Amino acid sequence: MTETPARPGAFDAFHPPQRELIDDCVHCGFCLPSCPTYDLWGEEMDSPRGRIYLMKEGLEGEPLTDNMVEHFDACLGCMACVTACPSGVQYGTLITETRAQVERRHERGRFEKLMRTIIFTLFPYPKRLRAMRGPLALYQRTRLGRLLKRTGLMAKLPAGLQVMESLAPPINRAEKLPARIPARSAKRATVGMITGCVQSAFFPDVNAATARILAAEGCDVVVPPAQGCCGALSEHSGREAEAVAFARDLLDSFEAAGVDHVVINSAGCGSTLKEYPRLLQDDPVYREKAERFSSKVRDIAELLVELGPVAERHPLPVKVAYHDACHLAHGQGIRSQPRELLRAIPGLQLTEINRAELCCGSAGVYNLLQPEPARELGDRKAANVLDTGAQLLVTANPGCSMQIRTALERRDEAMSMAHTVQVLDASIRGAGVETLLK
Repeated sequence: MTETPARPGAFDAFHPPQRELIDDCVHCGFCLPSCPTYDLWGEEMDSPRGRIYLMKEGLEGEPLTDNMVEHFDACLGCMACVTACPSGVQYGTLITETRAQVERRHERGRFEKLMRTIIFTLFPYPKRLRAMRGPLALYQRTRLGRLLKRTGLMAKLPAGLQVMESLAPPINRAEKLPARIPARSAKRATVGMITGCVQSAFFPDVNAATARILAAEGCDVVVPPAQGCCGALSEHSGREAEAVAFARDLLDSFEAAGVDHVVINSAGCGSTLKEYPRLLQDDPVYREKAERFSSKVRDIAELLVELGPVAERHPLPVKVAYHDACHLAHGQGIRSQPRELLRAIPGLQLTEINRAELCCGSAGVYNLLQPEPARELGDRKAANVLDTGAQLLVTANPGCSMQIRTALERRDEAMSMAHTVQVLDASIRGAGVETLLK
């Protein structure tokens, strides 16, 4: 990647937002209707082209002011603008480079620092998240949260912590995956599986379903036990050095796995895994490892469509609304594959969500750091989901599931939710639709 020299101002000389990428933007405005924050506020500087203008100003010597940082922080990084842009502007790269600059050069307030410290001391560490399962299950069983809300104590907590409490999914029994799961039919591939942080701690049934499907479709599944965080949350938040360290460790854990593909079932993680060559571009040791690794990375829906089905699908008579996770649809361009998998299930009726391109407001840790706009986006998404009349909401990202479930609860509504792989797994196993509608 070319480094763009910058005059003293907003950015330092280490990978500032690249001028040649900035100049690709012709300010046509096609991005505006797809941008969640522009849709909320109608403010030019809270649109992609407005933020690109601020990046240009920063390269030309304007200082990194609090106001400029607020506009960059308000971006969800959903990349709906990338899908909408007719000029091919690489906004995802630009906002990632800008956020790394912000984290290095901007002094945040005491509370902001504390909140970010809490988030990044916890969420990128699977063992720490798993250690929370017991206390969280007890908290849910005793209904302590309801008591805190009735007494008004919950409302006294900072907004970000209130959101964190509300997002916690129901804690169920966790199925531990072995290091290797053999193919249940003629072997077609050896697949390494990334188990994730939030996914492994709070949605272990999604990982179990992923492994079962791969085995049913003729794959030996390798689950390296030493794997940790992929670095997605850190990278999306500008914590570049931290993301690089996580990426190196993950590459090491898969180095000797001997797999044909590396599969991921979390949209945000998958987007970052495919960006490892850019993330590790300055590392002479890991750059080539990153290239080899990323060329093998596939989202689970992407891989299953590539392989083609061999396992029989049993009927699931259910009306499903499919929610496009932003980092799957916009970040990776994967839209048709999940729908193809769902439509291949006998009896399943697939319906689309109005304004599906707009983010639900989860966006990694955005809903913890920017709770007010995230709440409004979540409420809009929940209303559009309910309008489908579906019995089951299907998506491919844990953050989206938690965000939409919480938004529905605010409306005193409920809807069964599942990952794409859970629906497919139920069909392959002949488990029946009642296992999903709960």
